[in-house]
Amino acid sequence: MVKATFFQDGQGRITGFECRGHADYADGNDIVCAGTSALVISCINSLEELTEDRFSCESEAGSGSIILKMDEDAGEQSQLLLKSLALGLEGIEESYEENIDVIFEEV
Repeated sequence: MVKATFFQDGQGRITGFECRGHADYADGNDIVCAGTSALVISCINSLEELTEDRFSCESEAGSGSIILKMDEDAGEQSQLLLKSLALGLEGIEESYEENIDVIFEEV
């Protein structure tokens, strides 16, 4: 199962996320993993290209794990992109709840 955890501060602002695991929907044609990966990579690329906000991003080769942490001064454009990612992943979760779990955690 894919676990997508969004970290939020006390004001509900997303400070980062971790996406870990494999959906195990289907061998060779895992549309849940493909959709999740496309949304996550698009969000990261958009944060990099469309905002001036700084963030750190780590991935573990072969594990399907990505961890992103925003700098404290991240602006509203980054919040919009991160909320869009959360919304997209929640949409996948609605249809494939046995393969992906979207979690919001206050830090």
